[in-house]
Amino acid sequence: MFVSFETGDMVLQSEAFMQEEVRYNLIHRITEYPEAIRLTTADRKLIFTQSQGHNPWLWVCGELHEEQQTKLVQQLAEWVRTYEFPGISAQPETAKTFAEAFCGAKGKLYHTHMMLEAYQCLMVRKPAGVRGSLEQAKAEHVPVIAGFLAGFMKDAFGERLRAEDFLKIAAEDAASGNLYLWTEDHTPVSMAKITHRSARHARINDVYTPSGHRKQGYASALVAALCGRLLDEGLTPVLYADGKNPDSNKVYQSIGFQHAGQIADLKFD
Repeated sequence: MFVSFETGDMVLQSEAFMQEEVRYNLIHRITEYPEAIRLTTADRKLIFTQSQGHNPWLWVCGELHEEQQTKLVQQLAEWVRTYEFPGISAQPETAKTFAEAFCGAKGKLYHTHMMLEAYQCLMVRKPAGVRGSLEQAKAEHVPVIAGFLAGFMKDAFGERLRAEDFLKIAAEDAASGNLYLWTEDHTPVSMAKITHRSARHARINDVYTPSGHRKQGYASALVAALCGRLLDEGLTPVLYADGKNPDSNKVYQSIGFQHAGQIADLKFD
């Protein structure tokens, strides 16, 4: 019933998937990893894909009746029962159905780790009166980027790590040409990254402003500027925000991002 598919499979270009593509945008990136698990059905009504060590992402075609979706997800959970996964990411009811079947068979429990809000920006509203300007990160910014990444991990995931732990990643980000800073008087005050480009969208991530520079509009101005560039490329900016963080959700909405659904991030115990 379930078959493997290769990167570039037309399942990612089907009309049914493209209707929900914003919510499931991360699937594009996951399927690009050489070692990724990639499963679908013969009729391409389901996508299940995982990169090593991370949650699998699961999409089920919305054209199927609720009973059909439930049965298909339960069959998938049985199909992959010999695997070990840290959790599951999917539309909330789909994630719950998979978790109940998968964890039930393995004697495990599950809990909701995070509720992700998916957004897309079709028309950007750039904030007025924000001091500073957009600057592409360079090698000289690596120590600052490392500190920002450590702060991001602490705020987003509660992980207390040293800036030194991120120097290699920071150097790679600076060299990629996809990490941008908002600077005021040549001082970086906010950070954001274009994490991935697919055929129709570009995903923004790692948006971070140190606590001493918040409430100045820097992140809004930075993300808005990136959205303008991406729209000029013919790509729709997308991102995920933590549903428990009303401030970030409000910021994104204020510059033109529109809600495109939820993804439940469940963890298996």
